[in-house]
Amino acid sequence: MIAAGLPLLAGCVVYRSAPGPAAPAVVGEAPVPPPVQTEVVTVAPGPPEAWFWVPGVWEWRGHWVWVHGRWAARPHPGAVWVTSHWDWHGHQRVWVRGYWR
Repeated sequence: MIAAGLPLLAGCVVYRSAPGPAAPAVVGEAPVPPPVQTEVVTVAPGPPEAWFWVPGVWEWRGHWVWVHGRWAARPHPGAVWVTSHWDWHGHQRVWVRGYWR
C-alpha cells in the first residue's frame, strides 16, 4: 500500500508493509505484532520479472524484531513470495518464515 501525503524521493516509492513476524516459534496463542513500519522502496535493481520487493516484516524471536524489506532475485520465473505468518500445527500456533513458492 502506498502511504498518502508523504513526500516521495525521486525514483522511490513509500511502501507500508503488511504486519507479520519471522523466526520459527511455537506458542499457544499468536502474539500481536506492533504497528507496521513505513519503508522507502528504491528502484528495482533489474527487471520486475527477475526481482521482487520482499516487504519488511515483524519477526517473532521470543519478542518482535523488525526486519527491513529488501529486493530479492526471483529463484525462477513466476516465483511468488509468501510472506511470514502464523499458522496452526496441531493445536499450536507456529511462526512460518516467508518463502518462495
